[in-house]
Amino acid sequence: MICRWNCSKNKIRAVSGMAVLSMVGLLCGCAGQTAMQTETEAADGLISVAFSEVGAESDWRVANSESMRTTFTTEKGYEFYFEDAKGKQENQITTLRNYILQGVDYIVLDPVIETGWDEVLAEAKEAGIPVIVVDRMIDVEDDSLYTAWVGSDFNKEGEMAVEWLEEYLNEQGRSEEAITILHVIGTQGSSAQLGRTAGLEEGVAERENWEIIAQVEGEFTQAKAYEEVSEILGQNQEIDVIYCENDDSAFGAIQALEEAGLTYGTDGDVIIISFDATEAGLTACMEGSINLDVECNPMHGPRVEAIIGQLEAGETPEKNHYVEEAYFTPDMLTEELIASRGY
Repeated sequence: MICRWNCSKNKIRAVSGMAVLSMVGLLCGCAGQTAMQTETEAADGLISVAFSEVGAESDWRVANSESMRTTFTTEKGYEFYFEDAKGKQENQITTLRNYILQGVDYIVLDPVIETGWDEVLAEAKEAGIPVIVVDRMIDVEDDSLYTAWVGSDFNKEGEMAVEWLEEYLNEQGRSEEAITILHVIGTQGSSAQLGRTAGLEEGVAERENWEIIAQVEGEFTQAKAYEEVSEILGQNQEIDVIYCENDDSAFGAIQALEEAGLTYGTDGDVIIISFDATEAGLTACMEGSINLDVECNPMHGPRVEAIIGQLEAGETPEKNHYVEEAYFTPDMLTEELIASRGY
């Protein structure tokens, strides 16, 4: 069934009689049936943009979805389709195939993990539908299967965090001390996890007095990070740094530290490093709970729109679009700065 996102009422509504007929056929199990595609642009003058989102597991993810919704509105000439994959690649593959059957003009994919996309993207290419990948990268044998990618350099983010930590320890006169690090990993196989993990592991390998004492899976959620960090603290509380791969994981780690009676942040014993720099994360950083928050900008809607504008004009966009990002420490932040960022 073809469904459209009604941005004003936040509901999904069926819009095509042909789609209903198609759905009936699918329910009847008509194998090999040719999909009836909708001529959305010809019918209503709107460009159809279909977005498959990873989920809503974090503040960053919610901001990313909202950026798409507020960019691709009917007032601006778009029909927007949205599907939450709930963190499962199989859901995204099903969604992409539905978008292909619907004959949308553009598919936007924020992939759960990097691999496993060759077949469904080949189907999109055969249907003549450009695929724009955002945030996390994909690993395919033929990169012509997607039109462009826009997002962050996650490995660079990790390197920035490591360089900051070294400078911070030097300022504290701790450059020669043995430093123990608890690493809270994000969703395994995602670009953010792979890049931020690589940045840390490479940095530790270059410094003889740094040691990762444990790596636990936080899955980019507060609840999972809290559970995993609590378990580690029950066994070992001699931790100098907790390296969390997003803000929600940092909040879970902080909750576990508080329950264990351990101090953290600018006035505590445990250094907290986080990523994403959401409003909640930066507020915690400004208050001294997080020592460092590395930016990962989720406002990809306008960037995707610019790529679509190029394609509509018959131009060829650049393949990769890296977002310029920075990092934040408590002394750099004000309420006005945080409010001005929009996420």
